[in-house]
Amino acid sequence: MLNDAISKLEEALTINPGKHQALWCIANAYTAHAFYVHDPEEAKEHFDKATEYFQRAENEDPGNDTYRKSLDSSLKAPELHMQFMNQGMGQQILGGGGGGGGGGMASSNVSQSSKKKKRNTEFTYDVCGWIILACGIVAWVGMAKSLGPPPPAR
Repeated sequence: MLNDAISKLEEALTINPGKHQALWCIANAYTAHAFYVHDPEEAKEHFDKATEYFQRAENEDPGNDTYRKSLDSSLKAPELHMQFMNQGMGQQILGGGGGGGGGGMASSNVSQSSKKKKRNTEFTYDVCGWIILACGIVAWVGMAKSLGPPPPAR
């Protein structure tokens, strides 16, 4: 999905190479992609590309603080990536599950159980949201009817 986004944004840059928003979006996509990669060398390549695009975006729009801060953050990102990988966060990000104990089957069962529970919770919140919306509309219509028509203008 990230590769598709990057290719479409690069295609947009062929039309308008100075589009700083597209440069910034591509850089963000490369940064996100780098955090999904476990191999430090491959991640560094993505971080380098992200830094290059952030720099180009900042050059196109020098007064933009967001671009400057993004560039600063991208320079620190490889170190943060290494910390994630060293602390085992990379396993969780890449879908390996977290924590110790159990085997592959145990983590698979827990994963399926948590997905089912999440779906049930999402459905419950969706239903509650629609009920609250309906109650609000009914109360609003009832209040509008009880007030009657506005007084005539003088």
